Amino acid sequence: MGALALAAVFAVAAYHLGFWQYHRHEAKVERNARLDAHYTADPVPVGTVLTADGVDPQDEWTRVRVSGRYVAGPVYVRGRPNDGEVGLEVLWALRPSDGGEDVLVDRGWVPASDAGAEVLPQVDPAPTGEVTVVGWVRPGEPSPGRPLASGQIANLSVEDASTALSTSLRPGYVLVQSETLPDGSSPPRPQALPPPDRDLGPHLAYAYQWWFGTVLGFVLVGFGVRREERLAHPERYPAAPRKTRIWDEEDE
Repeated sequence: MGALALAAVFAVAAYHLGFWQYHRHEAKVERNARLDAHYTADPVPVGTVLTADGVDPQDEWTRVRVSGRYVAGPVYVRGRPNDGEVGLEVLWALRPSDGGEDVLVDRGWVPASDAGAEVLPQVDPAPTGEVTVVGWVRPGEPSPGRPLASGQIANLSVEDASTALSTSLRPGYVLVQSETLPDGSSPPRPQALPPPDRDLGPHLAYAYQWWFGTVLGFVLVGFGVRREERLAHPERYPAAPRKTRIWDEEDE
C-alpha cells in the first residue's frame, strides 16, 4: 500500500506540473499572437496605450508614436544581454509636446566598459530639440530594491528610473524603433535591440511527459506487485518451455 500511495502522490504532482508547463506554453502562444497583432502595425499615439493605469497586457508590444523633447538622462540599466554579450540599456525621459507625464524611453543597448562596472560607457547624447519617437510599449520590470551607483539601476523599473531621472514618468516605457528630427534625419543612438524571441520552447513536450508520468507510477507498482507474486508463488507461474535453437538440434 505504501508504494501505491507514493504512486498516487507522484501522479497528482505530475498532473499539476504538466499543467504548469502547459500554461507556460500558452503564455508564449499568447505573446506571439500579440506580436503578430502589434509589432508591425501602424503606430498609434502613445497616450492611447501608455496611460496612468499602466500597460494592459493585451497592449504590450503595441507600436506607438510620440513627439517631444528629451529632458533627463541618461540612466543605465545594468546586466542586459544582447547577442551573447552583457551590457547596458540606455534610458531617457521624453516630455511629450501635447503635455502629460514624461515618457520613459529605452534608446538602445551599449556594451559594458572594460574598466569595470563603476565606469559608464560613452554614448551619443540624445537630441536636444524636438524629436519624434516610434517604438513599442513595454511594461516596466519589478524593482529589486537595491541601489546602484549614481546613474544606474538594476532592472528596467519605471519607479527606479523615475527616481534616478528626478521626474515623474508614466507607468511602462517605449522601446525605440526609430527617432526622427524635424528635418527628417535620424540622430545617432545606441545599438538597437533585436526583435523579441518568438520561440515556444519545449514546454508543451514537457507537459505531455508529465501527464504520461501520471500513470507511470501505477504501471511500475503493477510490475512490482506481479514480480513479488511470482517470487512468492512460483508454482502458479510455470517456466515457459525452452525454445530449441537450430544449433542445439545439430548437437543432438
